[in-house]
Amino acid sequence: MKYNITEMAEYIANRTGFTKGIAIVLGSGLGDFTDNLANPMVVPYHAIPNYPLPTVAGHSGEFVIGDYRKVPLLAAKGRFHYYEGHNLETVTLPIKLFKKLGVEYIIITNAAGSARKDIPPGSLMVIEGYLDCTFLKSASSPQINKNVPLKLLECVESAGKKSKVEIKKGVYAWTQGPGYETPAEIRYIQGIGGDAVGMSTVPELMTAKELGIDAIGISTITNFAAGILDQPLTHTEVIETANRTKDAFAKLIGTTIKEIGELL
Repeated sequence: MKYNITEMAEYIANRTGFTKGIAIVLGSGLGDFTDNLANPMVVPYHAIPNYPLPTVAGHSGEFVIGDYRKVPLLAAKGRFHYYEGHNLETVTLPIKLFKKLGVEYIIITNAAGSARKDIPPGSLMVIEGYLDCTFLKSASSPQINKNVPLKLLECVESAGKKSKVEIKKGVYAWTQGPGYETPAEIRYIQGIGGDAVGMSTVPELMTAKELGIDAIGISTITNFAAGILDQPLTHTEVIETANRTKDAFAKLIGTTIKEIGELL
């Protein structure tokens, strides 16, 4: 489907007055952060002309526009995953919409599984590199892409110190889903340098780079990946852990927004 991004952007801008600022994509179970916004305005996805809807639990499907401590913020509560049957044009649609709306910096969050015992569930990990493990473009073994904006990494690190929230740093591996990875797949991802694994974020980061927008990813580690512990994986565990860590997440994200706001 060909999207009319200009029409979508005009609808949001006319309804909210948003013209530029920071955007954040809120992953599974992380949508409560918008409770911290001043003067919030909600735009449901279904109200936007021809805008798709998310189908995964923990993704409510709405934009919330407001100010976080005087920093203009556009928050997307819900994203589109390749495993839902969407093509990459739909998966990356929010990033293209952000560009049309004048967004200068993007924070992309997700819930991820840890491939390392020293990054346990409940950790917050800034993505300092990523791997495309979907094999959609090539059958070759993926290489780590460390093309992450240094100034945004520094903003997150500074925010961690100021908010007194411990941050892990690592490489995020994007897989197709929808099933969780097998222990053998996790061993492979570990072998090529992956520290955490999930089913989103990388195409969004890549599209932001192509469009000239600085973007940074932050993962809430909600579970150990398959084979790290002898127990099954469930999406319920993902949501429950995200809920337990939402206070630390809110502190880190809020302070990160303030730090990036200084760059506007």
